[in-house]
Amino acid sequence: MQSKPKVYFLYNIHTLGIKMSSKLNWLITHTSPGALVIQQWLTENGVSYSLAQKYAQNGWLRKLSSGVYYRPGANDGVQPSWVDAVQALDLQLHFPVHLAGLSSLTHQGLSHYLQLRKEQIWVGVKNKPSLPKWFREFLQQDWFYCGNHKLQLIPDRDLKTVTINGKALTASCPELAAYEVVDAIGKQISFEHTAELFQGLVNLSPRKVQSILERSKAIQTNRVFLFLSHYHTHQWTKHLDETSIELGSGKRQVVDKGRYDARYQITVPDTLSAKKAE
Repeated sequence: MQSKPKVYFLYNIHTLGIKMSSKLNWLITHTSPGALVIQQWLTENGVSYSLAQKYAQNGWLRKLSSGVYYRPGANDGVQPSWVDAVQALDLQLHFPVHLAGLSSLTHQGLSHYLQLRKEQIWVGVKNKPSLPKWFREFLQQDWFYCGNHKLQLIPDRDLKTVTINGKALTASCPELAAYEVVDAIGKQISFEHTAELFQGLVNLSPRKVQSILERSKAIQTNRVFLFLSHYHTHQWTKHLDETSIELGSGKRQVVDKGRYDARYQITVPDTLSAKKAE
């Protein structure tokens, strides 16, 4: 009678060892050094909280905050970056988030603006408060949230996959990124800086631009987008049908003490000459 509990105990230890080994192999296969690992995702894939704790105790994971780990590198010199944070939200939590605006343009080689401080990362998200606390406070990263509240996104048209530091992220296509930058004028970026960015957007798809602007209910954003497109005389503007784009009525003061553009009824910086805009 005394032998049964002993045999049962040894069996459980053996079973736990197999479980740890198989799940550990899964973890290593499905993550890379520096990758963030979220407990919710672990649980969905059979790695319980207690098992994750054992991995942390044995150095297979490092704990960042409650329910958030990262996988260390061979020499523990690999740390998670903002790329890992965005990727974890997207791939592990299936949260509707994407690299947006200026960040999307920059990492697609469409912006040569020099960052003078720690890079600010633009992310597209409908509801900022719904973001997990660990993401909002991630390593004191400077985030800027693009709401796109007046634009109905169509993921298969508006988003694409980009690779940053060897990791795939969902990002705005160049046309949506340009729209997001224009929509942030006066909130996060200047009109002048946006105008500089638009100068290099020579290869936008008129079909995608048309689709985005037709779905946009942001009157001022639509007007400024079209103004900048014509200001730089991009060839793709010739294929746009502005009669299908909501432009509203009345004047809009976009900048203080600027000049008035009669075509789109907006104020623009004096530095953008009226002659070129025509």
